[in-house]
Amino acid sequence: MAAPKRRTSKMKSRSRRGANRWRKPLLKSCPECETKIPGHIACPSCGFYHGRQVLNIEA
Repeated sequence: MAAPKRRTSKMKSRSRRGANRWRKPLLKSCPECETKIPGHIACPSCGFYHGRQVLNIEA
């Protein structure tokens, strides 16, 4: 079985763990009502997705 020849440095392990940091979710604006929503879902306020009505929203 293989064993590491050298100890992994602090910088190397910390930079590898840096990829797991928290990032804020990317929000886009709805082209119909201009509310901020995550991508690839129907807008919960107006019901539009990709330029067409997919949800019936009662006001």
